[in-house]
Amino acid sequence: MSTALITPQALSGTLDVPPSKSDAHRAIICALLAKDISEIYPIDLSNDIMATINAAKALGASVNLVSNRLIIDSRYAFSQNYVTLNCYESGSTLRFLIPIVCACGVETIFEGMGSLIARPLDVFTKFLPNFGVNCVSSGTLPLTVSGHLIPGKFEIPGDISSQFVTGLLFALPLLKGDSEIIITTPIESDGYINMTIKTMEQFGVNVTRTENGFKISGNQKYHAQKYTVEGDWSQAAFFMAAGAIGKPIKIRGLSMDSIQGDKAISKLLYRMGANITYSDKEITVAPGELSGINIFAAQIPDLVPILSILGACAKGTTRISGASRLKYKESDRLRSLYTGLTALGVNVIETDDGLLIEGNPYFEKANLNGFNDHRIVMAFSIAAIKATGKICISEAESISKSYPSFFEDYNKLGGIVDVLDI
Repeated sequence: MSTALITPQALSGTLDVPPSKSDAHRAIICALLAKDISEIYPIDLSNDIMATINAAKALGASVNLVSNRLIIDSRYAFSQNYVTLNCYESGSTLRFLIPIVCACGVETIFEGMGSLIARPLDVFTKFLPNFGVNCVSSGTLPLTVSGHLIPGKFEIPGDISSQFVTGLLFALPLLKGDSEIIITTPIESDGYINMTIKTMEQFGVNVTRTENGFKISGNQKYHAQKYTVEGDWSQAAFFMAAGAIGKPIKIRGLSMDSIQGDKAISKLLYRMGANITYSDKEITVAPGELSGINIFAAQIPDLVPILSILGACAKGTTRISGASRLKYKESDRLRSLYTGLTALGVNVIETDDGLLIEGNPYFEKANLNGFNDHRIVMAFSIAAIKATGKICISEAESISKSYPSFFEDYNKLGGIVDVLDI
């Protein structure tokens, strides 16, 4: 276990953003299903991406890293009758692959670690048995699935996690007949579903949107590709926020045409009063007089930790709502944020689906619990910029789940972080 000891210091300079974890997950899955040789570039070996890579290997694919290019040969994938897949703490790996192995008829035991063990699976375990799949679980991991998924009409709630929808979207084109997904409640995190559909299209598989879901033709084939992974708006958001509360920061490698939902950070920063300028694949964020705003976060749950820090730095009140799903992430993020902000001297109220935050000009020095949650640790690291004394954040190693070089990049921009092994 490690602790980040951060000396308050404004960040400034230029940063090359890492490749999108969400985009890379989807590209690896499509390459696994293509039954040929694909190349994915660039790749960042976060713990979550390694979980998906290791699962692809366990399913029979050959995966090699050459520089930062991932070469995936999936010609012999899904040839086993039985596998065990450890998804570690990656919800994407787990929820994407459950329908896929069922579509391919591979009996699979899914295992995990940490918070993933307790994250909900009942969306799948309730309806998959109606479509040829046997599910054995006590409600959490481990989960055993067997049988062979058959096509049909799949009714699924849209307000639990878009990952369940994405898993079905990947799997259903492999079946012999046509299928339909009917979304029974409003879709949250719809941007992630759009990313899935876009990546599938690049690998030659098509999905049709309907008024209340999707139609998916069967007998489709994924085709191997040389795939370029977008820059990660979710990770860029932390340093964009640092530019808004400290000194100007230029972020390179972002696509202004991206359909990543967390691209919304740029508009939200503008609404709060930050100064933002754009150029080709670059965005510069500079301080402005920040004011609190109302944010409905159902489509952008991963931005809530850093938006909470921005709200705490803004004049007036920031209200974040539509974020009840954050209770079931790597930590209960609403409670984690409430606990940390309170320790920093911020007046904050936790609501059923969000937070009410009163802005503070500066934060108190504090020892903060990182809750083994990468986005909590990164968000409070940015908050340290405005602290009156040193900030300690526990379980700092959790950043490796999504952004292993976060503290390295933080220090490149003039930050002062010492990561201490405890």
